[in-house]
Amino acid sequence: MTASGSADDVQELQQEIEQTREQLGETVEQLVAKADVKARAKDQAAALAGRVKGQASQALPELARRVAAKAGGSTPERRVQLVAVAGVLTAGGVALWWWRRR
Repeated sequence: MTASGSADDVQELQQEIEQTREQLGETVEQLVAKADVKARAKDQAAALAGRVKGQASQALPELARRVAAKAGGSTPERRVQLVAVAGVLTAGGVALWWWRRR
């Protein structure tokens, strides 16, 4: 009985060692993922770009519609509004171009 008892203990210890190795491997993988600042920053930038694109696609047409509705006003006021819309559209285009290059 003693021989089979120690064989069982050895097998149990080997299983515990293997389980500990697996857990350690998973922990190391998680730490490596947290330490990969470049990949995390890239993921956050991609998420931010998606939010900006969504907001821009909703905000720019509304702004253009409001400016067009007010376009019947005086000429200097109309010019300022058109320049503002052109600036916003240009900035949005540049932002999209910049995010795509990354």
